[in-house]
Amino acid sequence: MKIVINERYGGFSLSGEGLKRYYKLKGIPLPDYGSGREIKRTNPDLIQVVEELGEGANGAFAGLVVRDIPAGAQYRIAEYDGYETLELRDEIDWDIAT
Repeated sequence: MKIVINERYGGFSLSGEGLKRYYKLKGIPLPDYGSGREIKRTNPDLIQVVEELGEGANGAFAGLVVRDIPAGAQYRIAEYDGYETLELRDEIDWDIAT
């Protein structure tokens, strides 16, 4: 499964060009404002935009990349100061309380 994350400090956002392309793919009007943060990261149209536009999809402080994760994997997006990493449940060493 593909997912989009931001690998740059600053925060997830799409450029104006990225937003235009996304809403064109959706077939709906471009809103007057927005950054794309409300878009689900596994949305196929978002993934297509990032793959097509590359760095042109990046908002002002974003570095958007498409990553692959195994189907059925439990994951979460961890964020520090806008920089995001994927955490897969099977890759985390858990401590057990005694």
